[in-house]
Amino acid sequence: MPRRAITILLLLLSLLSTLAFADIVDDVRAALNQGNSTAASAALSTYRTQHGVDPLYLEALSWTARAALASKQLDQAEAAAKQTETLARQQLAKRKLDAEPHLPIAFGAALEVQAQVLDARGQHAQAVALLQRTLASYRNTSIVPRLQKNLNLLTLSGRPAPVLSTTQYLGVRPTALSQLKGSPVLLFFWAHWCGDCKYEGPIISRLSSEFASKGLTVMAPTRLYGYAAGGEDAKPKDELAYIGQVWQHFYPALQTVPVPVSEHNFMSYGASTTPTLVLLDRKGRVALYHPGLMQYEDLRPIIEKLVVN
Repeated sequence: MPRRAITILLLLLSLLSTLAFADIVDDVRAALNQGNSTAASAALSTYRTQHGVDPLYLEALSWTARAALASKQLDQAEAAAKQTETLARQQLAKRKLDAEPHLPIAFGAALEVQAQVLDARGQHAQAVALLQRTLASYRNTSIVPRLQKNLNLLTLSGRPAPVLSTTQYLGVRPTALSQLKGSPVLLFFWAHWCGDCKYEGPIISRLSSEFASKGLTVMAPTRLYGYAAGGEDAKPKDELAYIGQVWQHFYPALQTVPVPVSEHNFMSYGASTTPTLVLLDRKGRVALYHPGLMQYEDLRPIIEKLVVN
């Protein structure tokens, strides 16, 4: 066989190998969701043999830590999280954290799991210290909202709500939180690309209708992500217009709700998960901090308790 043909064949084989492992994260997650940790470990081992330790491998590995934590297997969760962190730091010795998307996901998850393990073991102060220390070290990176979310989960309840930036907004002009003391406030952090947010929207509108007469104020903070329809890159002005279209189309019953637009709000509230729901009491203190979906039956009694007090 001619040398050129051999070269082309080797390149094709290499490409096929890469494509075969392109879904390593999905494969590991699927195995873990089925409770098959053996298959997840085998997939990781095969990938590492073929490709070594790279950011994609680390993201997949981080899911083993998250799965163990979800199963309350604290020792296994801690071990996997520490392994992910150690390998991630080796990567960080030769590259920046946000050079591509997989390493920050893996690194952030490893730190998140370790903090949650510490808290689950009753080591609350150590968990808080870990998050605060890492926030200080990586304050200008993409993992800040994730770390802040976890810190908020451990510390924000009962404390005054962070200031909400209202300089840029859609629809009705937002009122500063400091001027809303005396009324309970529900903050609905959402994103234009978020399917779960669209599911949560009717729940928020229903609760708003039920409790508006009793003083409940709803605001729906969002932010720019740098892209619009179909994931196409978008300039801020164009993305803002697209966000307005999404808001009008998918949230018709919330058109009287102010929509502050600010990355700062997402950073300070740690809204790396959308939706994130934050409920403030009449004194402006955080009564509920909940990343992720909430059903009507779960959220309503918490709001009802606040509005009657």
